[in-house]
Amino acid sequence: MDSLIGESKPALRDGVPEITPAVELRRVSLSFEEKPVLDDVSFRLGAGETLVLLGVTGSGKSVLLKLILGLLKPDSGQVLVDGQDLTPLAETELFPLRRKMGIVFQEGALFDSLSVYENVAYRLREEGEKDEEQIEHRVREVLRFVELEHTLDKMPAELSGGMRRRVSIARAIVSDPSIMLYDSPTAGLDPVTAHTINVLIAKLRDVQGVSTLVVTHRLADAFVLANFMYSPEKMALVPAAADGATGRSFTTRFLVLRDGLVHFWGSKEEITSNPDPYLRKFLA
Repeated sequence: MDSLIGESKPALRDGVPEITPAVELRRVSLSFEEKPVLDDVSFRLGAGETLVLLGVTGSGKSVLLKLILGLLKPDSGQVLVDGQDLTPLAETELFPLRRKMGIVFQEGALFDSLSVYENVAYRLREEGEKDEEQIEHRVREVLRFVELEHTLDKMPAELSGGMRRRVSIARAIVSDPSIMLYDSPTAGLDPVTAHTINVLIAKLRDVQGVSTLVVTHRLADAFVLANFMYSPEKMALVPAAADGATGRSFTTRFLVLRDGLVHFWGSKEEITSNPDPYLRKFLA
């Protein structure tokens, strides 16, 4: 397991400072009404890397996402996005950092009264884009990326669950974020549709270099993201070790929260070989 959790100095690799992490938590604690929710939580999500966040209901996963978005502030510790600490910033100062992030909620969270086009365009308009031609170009571009350009004029009620989830990904990436947060993106979907979502997550990560944090209860999804990369040449997932199409390093880590504490943070090999009884039961 990595031994640098929570250090304030930049990690060195071969004597050279590593690239600033996309997201880093340093000794973060948070309580609600004197009940601890997160306790001394530290981890890093490197640029272009994947972090799979696991934990039972109530372990603090959703709270952690809200901290990264700046929707909550910790009682102590630091929450850094691209090296900048969010904790002392006012709401207006958070806007530039939030623009770097996209989030996909568990149920998609689309606006039922807006068409697919208007749902996807919403963030661009919220950020001040006025050029309707530019808006339409970008909306069509991201819907094409998720293979749903033909749904432009449809309403969310006309879409299947998997299609709504894909539209929510299009909306999240419309402003070209460098960090993507996924809150149980395949929950409630059948295995075939869940695989489609996993392919999209990997495609964003491996083609566009997006740093990826995925909250999931589905271990199969977690290991798909850990074991496979998206190959643009084959337009499909291929075993990570066999793919040289992207020319990028491939790093996936797992973080397991237990009662608000970091119970485990490390690589796929470390989590699968760890003899810890709780991890063995969790992975069973």
